[in-house]
Amino acid sequence: MTTHLTSKGQIVIPASIRRELGMRAGTPIQVKLDEKTRQIVLTPITREHIERLRGIYGGKKLLVALLEEKRREREL
Repeated sequence: MTTHLTSKGQIVIPASIRRELGMRAGTPIQVKLDEKTRQIVLTPITREHIERLRGIYGGKKLLVALLEEKRREREL
């Protein structure tokens, strides 16, 4: 799939990909640059993503902290 960059630096993520990843309006997205391959990596921060991280970093406290942080961001 191909998309375009707007004059404001925005891109559209195709609907089929958004549905597959459970993304909705307001979903935070982590943006990284892989300097070796010169690729931009977008990672949606969804509940499923946080659940996967919980297994990596262990403990429920990380999940609770991340969810609380996201709640505070939405309130701003």
